[in-house]
Amino acid sequence: MRITVDQNSGFCWGVVRTIDIAEQELQDAKKLYSLGDIIHNPVEIDRLGKQGLKTITYAELESIKDAKVLIRAHGEPPETFRRAKELGIELIDATCPVVTKVQERIRKFYDKGYQIVIFGKKDHAEVIGLVGHTNGTAIVIKALEEVYKLDVTKKTVLFSQTTMDKATFYALRDEIKSRIKAEFEVGSFEEMAIDFHAKDTICGQVSGRDKKLREFAHANDVVIFVAGRKSSNGKVLYEIAKSENPKTYFIEDEKEIQAEWLNGADNVGISGATSTPQWLMDRVKTSIEEMVSVVT
Repeated sequence: MRITVDQNSGFCWGVVRTIDIAEQELQDAKKLYSLGDIIHNPVEIDRLGKQGLKTITYAELESIKDAKVLIRAHGEPPETFRRAKELGIELIDATCPVVTKVQERIRKFYDKGYQIVIFGKKDHAEVIGLVGHTNGTAIVIKALEEVYKLDVTKKTVLFSQTTMDKATFYALRDEIKSRIKAEFEVGSFEEMAIDFHAKDTICGQVSGRDKKLREFAHANDVVIFVAGRKSSNGKVLYEIAKSENPKTYFIEDEKEIQAEWLNGADNVGISGATSTPQWLMDRVKTSIEEMVSVVT
């Protein structure tokens, strides 16, 4: 059996940056708080926890007295920074620069009076941060059926959570255009009086994995996809792999592998989300090698 780890999988550079910042702080202070899970991967959270990283909730922020607080890659709304300043808490801002740029762009359009629409998951940490830059007024949608929430008579701009899929983003763009044309009873978008923009803010490093993952899934008899169950990116990439190869299985760690998944497979591929560490995928590979060795 040939077992291969997908060379295009694992941490994106934004997550690498955040983990590096956390580990550097822990070397100096041996203790650090993360406001929410630093990434959506419980195995990596456990590893960092052993180094001194403790995850806290917003409710616990007021009780912090003895250490710095890390802002994770997903970012935070402006209110979090204001509150920390009031409490005298030192924040370490590890927001992914890609997310920071989206926040800045949203704020500019909001200040110009645009109706802000965000393609994403309303309870996702990144989206909560983005909505915060509109004083809570942004409309969050994740499916075509939700376009009715928009007032298509207002000047509007569509943005995206950085880890969503491009196909749905552009389908939403076209649906909004169609609704605007119907409202104003015009034949083409160019004739419309309303001001509408669609800003594709999906991370290029994330969206670029689509084609490569499809090729990887197709090239293997079985695919073991490793990610945290809270990972939005993990869910998207898993579904992409699954659509290409029905024998794709989702796990959080090597303990979840079932031997029968490997029956009859000559080539097994291991892939993961942007929040999946390389060391974990390597550990999954070792576990499969040991499992196959025992069977044979």
